[in-house]
Amino acid sequence: MKAYLFLALAIGAEVIATSALKASDGFSRPAWALLSTLGYVTAFSALAMALKTIPLGVAYAIWSGVGIALLTLIGWIVYQQRLSLTATFGIALIIAGVLVLQLSLKHA
Repeated sequence: MKAYLFLALAIGAEVIATSALKASDGFSRPAWALLSTLGYVTAFSALAMALKTIPLGVAYAIWSGVGIALLTLIGWIVYQQRLSLTATFGIALIIAGVLVLQLSLKHA
């Protein structure tokens, strides 16, 4: 269970870092650039701790799937980025895939 807390921290830090990277405007805004850098260091450190227990493929699939979904939501809300119906369907499939992975781990 502790590994999944590290994975959640890794996902949260990566989402914050990527959002800050967008806000840094190509690293031209130093505070956002620093937040982005610190977020990525935190994300990779936490992911390394999670990988002590969680299988690599599963951890990375969860990280990337949840990260994609959250960053898409942030892009839509904060940056008013539009999503096509096809893109929305694709993100729903990613989320479904993450859920299937979680269920397969519980039955393994």
